[in-house]
Amino acid sequence: MFGKKSDNGYKEVVDGIRIKTISYGEETLMAEFMLRKGSVLPEHTHINEQTGYLLKGKIRLYINDSSRIMNPGDSWNVPSNAKHTAEIIEDSIAIEVFTPSRDDYLKYIHKKDIIE
Repeated sequence: MFGKKSDNGYKEVVDGIRIKTISYGEETLMAEFMLRKGSVLPEHTHINEQTGYLLKGKIRLYINDSSRIMNPGDSWNVPSNAKHTAEIIEDSIAIEVFTPSRDDYLKYIHKKDIIE
């Protein structure tokens, strides 16, 4: 599978948080997040390990009992079942990879951007 860059197909999942799945396989899924300044990603957990990279902006990321300000070029890993949340300090863009693949994120694919 190949994906191509496009500004289309983002879905708002929480006020100010938009997502698009940009590639996936049997074991992993990659998603792009568009994060609006002032938004908050509610605290949650999931079985998927999650590794992220901040392309643009600034966020405060909380993982279990730790928090850090993340700037462009910073990365993180959220272990399986860890509590996590984020406060969006500046308009931001993040790329995150989930393993195992998140079947619930398959609905965020913009079919016109995927070449099989």
